[in-house]
Amino acid sequence: MATDDLMSKALSALDEVDGPMSVEVIHRLVDVGDASEPMTITEVADLLGMSPHTLRYYERVGLVEVGRDAGGHRSYDADAVRRLVFLTRMRLSGMAMRDLQHYVQLVDEGEETVPERLDMLLEHRDTIRRQLKELTLSLAATEYKIATYGGRTGSPQNRAGQHEQEPDR
Repeated sequence: MATDDLMSKALSALDEVDGPMSVEVIHRLVDVGDASEPMTITEVADLLGMSPHTLRYYERVGLVEVGRDAGGHRSYDADAVRRLVFLTRMRLSGMAMRDLQHYVQLVDEGEETVPERLDMLLEHRDTIRRQLKELTLSLAATEYKIATYGGRTGSPQNRAGQHEQEPDR
C-alpha cells in the first residue's frame, strides 16, 4: 500500500474517533500485536497494509535488514517488524525518505546518537506545525472565496473563463 493509501486509511480511522485526536489512532492502524514468530513478506505486507514491493524497497534502501530462511526467502523477525511499524508511522507523519534513512542510520549507530535523533524529530515536528498553519491559512482563503459566491462556484459562463468581479471586503 502506498503512503497515500495508508494516509487515507488513517484519516478514515480518525472519523471513528470520539473526542480529541491521539496517537492511539496510529497505534491501532499499525498494530502488530505479538509478532514473535518469523513472518514471510506476504504476512508482513498483509499485517501492515503495505505492498511487498514497498517492503523490498525499504530493504533495498537500507531502512530494514531482513533475514533469509533456509530456502532463501525473506524472513521478518520481531525486530524487523517493529522497524517497519516505526517506518510506517514516520512516513505517515510526512518524513522524507532521505531523513528517514539518516534517522535509521543514527539508530543503528547506537545510543550516543540520541541527541541528534531528538533534534531531527524536533525539526520534523516544527515542519509539521508550519505545514498545519499554512494549510489552515489556505483553507480559510478557500472558504472565503466559496462564501463570496454564496456557496456556489460561479455561473457556467464564469467557469468557462470569464473574469469574475471580486467584492471589496
